[in-house]
Amino acid sequence: MLDFYIIKEEQITPNSPTGLEFIGQLDDNTFRNLKTKGIIDKSYDYYSDFRWNSKTILQIRQNSTKSSIQEDTDIKLLNQLLDLAENRKSGIIAFTD
Repeated sequence: MLDFYIIKEEQITPNSPTGLEFIGQLDDNTFRNLKTKGIIDKSYDYYSDFRWNSKTILQIRQNSTKSSIQEDTDIKLLNQLLDLAENRKSGIIAFTD
């Protein structure tokens, strides 16, 4: 699973999620589907840690608001993560487990 955590924009990228707020997970299949649908950029790898800042989250949100895919289960899972980050005015960091 790919574990997602809230991280402040100005916070230095940590080596582990210790002390960060866990906000959810995506499995490999869901993550792959989101990349195939063009929601998540193909440069992100499920098996590598990565970080999304507010600008990246906004871009992903714009990709996910196409009317034909808004009811998609994969999109709904991702939007839950994006909502939490946007509500806290923070970025997201993902760690593989």
